[in-house]
Amino acid sequence: MLTVLSQTGGIVLLLALATQKWLTGISKTNYVLTTLKCLWFVFIYALCTFLIVPLIARPLGRVPLPMRETGHLKPHNLLSCLLNRNYVHKDLEQTAFRVAAQMHQQFPGSTLNYLDAGFPFINGFPLLPHLSHNDGKKLDLSFYYRDAKTNQVLNSNGSFTGYGICEEPLPGEINTAQGCSKNGYWQYSLLKKIVSQKNKEALTFDEQRTAAMVNFFVADENIGKLFIEPHLKTRLKLSSQKIKFHGCRAVRHDDHLHVQLK
Repeated sequence: MLTVLSQTGGIVLLLALATQKWLTGISKTNYVLTTLKCLWFVFIYALCTFLIVPLIARPLGRVPLPMRETGHLKPHNLLSCLLNRNYVHKDLEQTAFRVAAQMHQQFPGSTLNYLDAGFPFINGFPLLPHLSHNDGKKLDLSFYYRDAKTNQVLNSNGSFTGYGICEEPLPGEINTAQGCSKNGYWQYSLLKKIVSQKNKEALTFDEQRTAAMVNFFVADENIGKLFIEPHLKTRLKLSSQKIKFHGCRAVRHDDHLHVQLK
């Protein structure tokens, strides 16, 4: 489970188990000894995650996106960083920083909030539950919202994970989620059913900033493809040939933007 969640967690656990014998000399009490073993694992895991893994991954072509706001780019949830799900190729990192700077320049106070990216090592290693985040070339980003009551600009989307708060089709817009579900793709709207929707009423979808973010990414020469739900492509008046439909085998993309390198 640790390997599935963080790629390196299983190896770190084996390392912690192999090096914890010295702890028995501190205490013979089961409760104290168990606590010390857990703390030892946390220490080894933190050492690997923050120091060792980035040093090894960089020469192999992947770099971690920042754990705190840097250059107007930040994680939506720190858990993505703690689980090593924030690694990308250098070109994608540079693109993300460029778009973050452009967004801040055009909309002062705005940050670019990233969600899941990729693991630090091994092409083809799955980043569950994603189908394609397995090579450091993909990155998910949060949409922009405003406070529904005050119209104040927000840099949050109301979801703990960043996923599942969907911008539903309006009357007359194509309803891809409904079509995919009718065709038997039960997983297409699964995240919406799992994630609490209680914060949705407090948010208003910020079409202007979200459209600007998409256009900044499609204009970048490093980017080869973007995924966003078809009804939002129409609503936001997006016309780039780089914007594609991700297919019913994936999950819906009216809660986040997916970008990837050429």
